[in-house]
Amino acid sequence: MSLGKKLTAEFIGTFWLVFGGCGSALLAAGFPDLGIGFVGVSLAFGLTVLTMAYAIGHISGCHLNPAVSFGLWSAGKFETKELAPYIVAQVIGGIVGASLLYLIATGKAGFEVGGFASNGYGALSPDGYNMTSALIIETVLTFMFLFIILGSTSEKAPAGFAPIAIGLGLTLIHLISIPVTNTSVNPARSTAAAIFADTAALSQLWLFWVAPIVGAIIAGVVWRMLSTDD
Repeated sequence: MSLGKKLTAEFIGTFWLVFGGCGSALLAAGFPDLGIGFVGVSLAFGLTVLTMAYAIGHISGCHLNPAVSFGLWSAGKFETKELAPYIVAQVIGGIVGASLLYLIATGKAGFEVGGFASNGYGALSPDGYNMTSALIIETVLTFMFLFIILGSTSEKAPAGFAPIAIGLGLTLIHLISIPVTNTSVNPARSTAAAIFADTAALSQLWLFWVAPIVGAIIAGVVWRMLSTDD
């Protein structure tokens, strides 16, 4: 598969993740009487990855996330030369998704941008968790996310079920951490939302790049050790 096709797939997939996941938070989470709440938002993020894994997994591997690309790279399953192009495609796809959400959301009278589904700690944490809590949970949960991805896509895993495991894994991650950071585990998703947030989200964006990437790289190294035949 050509690099151009892979990057196009990553652009579309990350667009869908941000548009579907953040869109559920912005447009449906608090809808009067019928709001889906944070459980629904968690499921929405999981469904975006599940659906795209089946749709584009055979084209690009369906990373949709710079941390996933770094994790697969550290596990020896992704080429260094494709790392930067993938990340650029993911970030642009996420920004386009957030841009369209902004146009839609601001079309409602009285809409306030606020946090715009962005991630944060301290005053920007949904339940007031500090920077240390955010660093720990984002690192640990991204580690586990990559561990799920690497395990479910292994040649020894049951064929055809990886997207389900990965999608449900991301759902569980959101159920755990929405109160802490509004859940990132994805620098592209965090960047896209922070750009439009009417808060200090951009000043905290560094954490949502560093923690997920560190957690993912560690997961790749650990998985590589565990999967090596002695």
